[in-house]
Amino acid sequence: MGHAIAIALYLHLLGVAVWVGGMIFAHFCLRPALEDLSPQLRLPLIESVFGRFFNWVGAAVIVILLSGGFLLMQFGGERATWQLHAMAGLGVLMMLIFGHIRFAVFPRIRRAVQAQKWPDGARAVGTVRRLVVINLVLGLVTIGFAVLARGF
Repeated sequence: MGHAIAIALYLHLLGVAVWVGGMIFAHFCLRPALEDLSPQLRLPLIESVFGRFFNWVGAAVIVILLSGGFLLMQFGGERATWQLHAMAGLGVLMMLIFGHIRFAVFPRIRRAVQAQKWPDGARAVGTVRRLVVINLVLGLVTIGFAVLARGF
């Protein structure tokens, strides 16, 4: 079972790296770089980038959920440490927020770009930005719980 745990942990951390690293890139690198572009250039680019990124995050979410569930069961299930339960709870909350971004807010960006309704697209991008900041903070806190769960 040791190899299965190692593989699950590797996949779990890989998924977290893709998701949290992508949010850091989007918020701290991409967003500031796009500020000087006009909405007619910025919004189609954002729509294209997020369209691709959200596919990667969707795959990462599935990997994180499956590997995290497996690991939680291996480390005690309902009797696991409070840090593991906190990590799982925050992860589920992050997944729900991502689902809202991907399936409720992102389609508004896509429709606004197609209709060239730049103010509508800008409002939707602002909503995505705020939700990504929330998810980024939750992700960093969740990583903190992972460190605490190691039991120094």
